[in-house]
Amino acid sequence: MGYIEELRAVVGTRPLIFVGAVAILINEEGKILLQQRRHPNGAWGIPGGLMELGESTEEVAIREIFEETGLAVRDLQLINVYSGSDQFIVAENGDEFYVVTVAYYSNEFEGSLQVDSSESIAMAFYAPEELPNSIVKSHRLILNEFFKKYYNELPVQMKK
Repeated sequence: MGYIEELRAVVGTRPLIFVGAVAILINEEGKILLQQRRHPNGAWGIPGGLMELGESTEEVAIREIFEETGLAVRDLQLINVYSGSDQFIVAENGDEFYVVTVAYYSNEFEGSLQVDSSESIAMAFYAPEELPNSIVKSHRLILNEFFKKYYNELPVQMKK
């Protein structure tokens, strides 16, 4: 049982604050890796997850990406930190939490892409202009900022 499961056993579903990290991986063709998540509802998102005790946010991103994709990431670059009332989530099981998400990007990774079927339906690299429509809301904000800062234009699907 991990830290979050142990904490939930004590406090139930009441709102908590969790810290997580995600990382946008860019391949040599300029495409980004997205993960089709089992929850919520098969939406696509950026690989990453929540912090365990004693981890740095960089370690969270590196560990979660390896666990979910089989890829070993190096040289993470900070995009931004996301927090606040708009980062409130109610999980399908009723657990409530606010998440502080630290977002990174990297084009330095190695390994062969694998899908962790316990968390993911699929993994795929997408060109910025070909992103799927169903993207996790908070990840859409991160992708918007990433594209504005680093691609200098916003893909049509990402515009509101």
